[in-house]
Amino acid sequence: MTKVLDRLPRAGRLDALQSHQPLRVRGHSVAWVPPALLLVGITVADFNTTGEFRIISWLVLVPAIAAALCGVWGTTGFALLALVTYVLGDHAWPHQYQTGLPDFILVVLGGVLAVLACAVRVRGELRLLHMRDVAETTRRTVLRPLPPGWSGLEHAAVYLAADSEARVGGDFYDIQPGPHGPRVLLGDVQGKGLGAVEAAAALLGTFREAGYHEADLATVAERLEVRMVRHRRHTAALGRRDGDRFATAVLLDFPDDDPGVVDVVLFGHDPPLLVGPAGVRSLPPGDGLPLGLGDLADGRPHARRIALAPGETLLLTTDGVTEARDREGAFYPLADDVARAVAADPQLAEPQRLVTLVRDGTLRHCGNRLADDTTVFAVRRSPS
Repeated sequence: MTKVLDRLPRAGRLDALQSHQPLRVRGHSVAWVPPALLLVGITVADFNTTGEFRIISWLVLVPAIAAALCGVWGTTGFALLALVTYVLGDHAWPHQYQTGLPDFILVVLGGVLAVLACAVRVRGELRLLHMRDVAETTRRTVLRPLPPGWSGLEHAAVYLAADSEARVGGDFYDIQPGPHGPRVLLGDVQGKGLGAVEAAAALLGTFREAGYHEADLATVAERLEVRMVRHRRHTAALGRRDGDRFATAVLLDFPDDDPGVVDVVLFGHDPPLLVGPAGVRSLPPGDGLPLGLGDLADGRPHARRIALAPGETLLLTTDGVTEARDREGAFYPLADDVARAVAADPQLAEPQRLVTLVRDGTLRHCGNRLADDTTVFAVRRSPS
């Protein structure tokens, strides 16, 4: 990682770091203001106190404050400025009230240590920015951006990682256009960490190929199951302890030959909600086991064809929504909450407004304390 940072252009690294400084007003850094005010305050206070109470040596605090807020050059400037101010202030009365050599050494040593501490801090912040860029690139690779109206579908999605620094976890979703109609996949890999991200990426890669080429949705489902089993065997062969990982998922197919229906395959996942101006209805649970556990069942899961009412949206969520708890331990009443909101405003059945409604309701219910990665995905055929 250090080598990667060293290869970055210096100007680009500094620009990226400055853009993340907390003390900014209208795009301009004001990180220099606190140490400057401290410098002036100590100097003025020293000149207005008695000789028995000299505080000019407190200038050692100025570069220390600058080290926490400014860059290396800014901290160096304040260290030098504090030293010059100390010398001038201490010699304002040549024959009395001088603090002497010990405090001079203290100010010099404090300035040097402040510059070194600032250099360490800046390097750590650059490393953190690089890690965030890596996490964002990983997120965009696993959860690739979907164009508006992609393959004739209106869609909206919200992904909230339980680890706000990681930005990516085991939840995944995608829309795959193809000659047999658009397909949708949403799932949740068991567990957390990079192992869950690996499994999600493996399943999405298989879905993007099989969802395009295979005419039969059951075949796509079978390909996903095989891919998860292969991934588990690979991790087990590496001696990793996550070799028993599985994933719940929902697979949708919007056939071109019948725009009024959707085919649904459930792999141990909560069934989608159908949300429309007329209300909310839930699909019955499916008969499929989670991906990776298919060998425990007889035969492959069946696709169920569901008739769609005009303007009806499929709402898919992961267990970060359905298992969100309040302080009393009660689960978030997703269906009831959505039903009440849609009854008051039927326009909330639109994908973007529906996703926003569920996101805000989930965060409000759990007090912004997410226990698991949370994904809310809404999709329906475009009216055109």
